[in-house]
Order: sequence, then structure tokens, then C-alpha cells
Amino acid sequence: MYNITISHRLGKDINKVASGLFSARNPTFRNRFFAVYSQAMNPYPIFTGDQALASLRDTLAASRYTSVFVITDTHTHVHCYPILALYLPAHQVITLPAGESAKTLDTCQTIWHEMTRMGMDRRGVVLNLGGGVIGDMGGFAAATFKRGIDFVQVPTTLLAQVDASVGGKLGIDFMGYKNHIGVFREPVAVAMYPGFLKTLPPRELRSGFAEVIKHYLIADAPGWVGLQAFTSFESLDFEAVVAHSVEIKSRIVAADPYESGLRKALNFGHTLGHAIESYYLETPEPLLHGEAIAIGMVAEAWLAVRLGLLEQAEAEAIRAFVARVYDPVTIPESAFFNLYFRTLQDKKNHGSHVRYALIGGVGTPVLDQEADRDLVFEALRFYAGTMS
Repeated sequence: MYNITISHRLGKDINKVASGLFSARNPTFRNRFFAVYSQAMNPYPIFTGDQALASLRDTLAASRYTSVFVITDTHTHVHCYPILALYLPAHQVITLPAGESAKTLDTCQTIWHEMTRMGMDRRGVVLNLGGGVIGDMGGFAAATFKRGIDFVQVPTTLLAQVDASVGGKLGIDFMGYKNHIGVFREPVAVAMYPGFLKTLPPRELRSGFAEVIKHYLIADAPGWVGLQAFTSFESLDFEAVVAHSVEIKSRIVAADPYESGLRKALNFGHTLGHAIESYYLETPEPLLHGEAIAIGMVAEAWLAVRLGLLEQAEAEAIRAFVARVYDPVTIPESAFFNLYFRTLQDKKNHGSHVRYALIGGVGTPVLDQEADRDLVFEALRFYAGTMS
């Protein structure tokens, strides 16, 4: 089990330590990395491994909260809540519809109504038991209730464990735009229990794996080479996979908590990926987040090629790897303008200029890159393999 503590007040010192020693396979680094974080002011713990829920139980007991409110969805209530409940004091539960379509202001109003009805005060705590949707939305609801109450992320999907639950980004979708309304606020703890991953269908595992791929592409070139040996999810050591991604994301977030610089690297594949995800959410066959991000990484790799940042062979290797893991998605050319229009609402933009986080070679992020409409169309064709 790894107990990690995160703080965003470490400045450049931790970034220097991490940049010199960073490796998920380096136990010396891991020990020093966790030790430096544990000395930070106002850290929050990340509990991983089989004892994660027991550690969470002890943290809640020491905090003496006046009330505990658990948010689940229709899937996690059945498959994960019975496990978590064994470790909790007296609490109340609300169960919401599963899926991205529920990540709305209306659902937040339901959460706020229930917290008000049960008499929660500012000494209460919210436990978000679910994937990225529950984590983002439940955290947002807690961060805005009575101007902010404590919350804990209990991620149940691979996607949430390797990405969404770490970093303090919270939000909901609005007017068809992904995470359009939100805040930055850190949880008081994160508990990553690996047993929850055993409840996931293969499609959900593939979705989460896209963020794992992204972390290799932006920060671990040697690891990307090793990842090419991937053959099946049955062969993966998920605890090691989660630890690797958490270490990468934690280092980046500690250096840039509010996404003014380096943290933008975590958006590789997401500018086009979010546009694709939002577009398909309005169709009879919506894509999962990671499925859309996988497409986005392939397309944005081509943008990097055309901007002189990435070798074409590297982009083709990314496309080939994604094709091994994910089913192909046919994006009609008639949708290209709609997708481009959606990128105009991306949160990284400066005015009317769409800004992309790309890579200048595997392991080297390059930020604030611009691409015009024709180049975006070309990138989508590269994903489809239909370039002339």
C-alpha cells in the first residue's frame, strides 16, 4: 500500500526533486517523493492498496465530523457501496443516475437539496463514491455548499483513480460543453481501493487506460517504450499502474495547481477529445471519456507533426497503439465543423485562439500551441486513416 500526501505549496523545490528522480519503478525515488510531500503544509493523503478503506476510516474518526454524506450512482451503489459501508460511521446516502448525462446543474440541485434536508453543517463531510462524474460533480456540490464543506474522493474506476480524483479540479457540464462550470478545490483525502476495479466491465477499463497512456506520452518516454509490450488488461498490475499515474499527475499539479503553466500538459488529447466526447454525448451511441480522449491524442499527435514538434513515425506509433486497444470510431466529415466549433469553448483558449497542449517528442510536453480549422480537419482524417 502507498500512502501519498499532496500539497500545492511546495513550489519549485519538489519539482526539482521529482524531475531528477521521477520513476514509478524506482523505490528510492518513491520513498523520497512521498517523504517530501509528507512534510508539506496542509497536505491531503492519498491511500492506495488493500488497506485504503481502513485508512480512510481512521481519518474520518480522527476528524470528528458531525455528519457523513455518501454520493453514489446506480452502479456504485450496487457494486461498491456495500464494501465502503463496512468502514463508515453512521451516514446518509444519495444515489444518482450513472453516466455523463447526469453531470448537470439540475443534479447538483438534487444533491444540495438532500444535504440541506439532512441538516448538514460546515463540519460535515461528503464522500464521492464513483468515477470521474461523481468525483467532479460531488466535489463541486460540496465545494459550493455553504461556501464549501470537506469532501473525500473514493474513486471506483481506473479513469478516476489514475486521473480525475487527484488535482482538485471539479465541475459540471453546461450547454453541451464538458466541465464548463467548476472550481479548484482539494479533497481532504483520496482512498483508492484496488478491489473496486474488479467490478468494472472491460469497456470501462479501456476508458481509464487512455489517461494512463497520456501520462506516459507526456512524461515517461522510456515507460512508453515498455508499454508497447501491452497485450491484455489481465496482465496488468493495476496497483502499479495507478501509482505510476498518480506520481506523474501529483508532481505536475504540485508545481502548477491552477493550470497556469505546466499543468496544461495534462490536457494532451483533451481539446479535441472533449469536443468529440460532447458531440457523441448527444447521439444514440455516446463515447466514454477515455474513448474520446484516445481519439484526441491520435489527432493531436498529428497536429504536433504538422507544427514541426513531433516525428511522423511517433504519431503513427501512437495511432497504431490506440488502434490495438480501442474499437475504431467513424467520425463523419459532416461533423468536423461541429467539433471544431466546440473547441472554441475550450477552457485553455485565449480569446478566439484555441490553445492545444501537444508533445514535442514522447515525454516532452509543449504548451499553448495553435492550430487552424483546416489543420484540425486534417488531424481528424489522420485518426481515421483517410488522409489523401
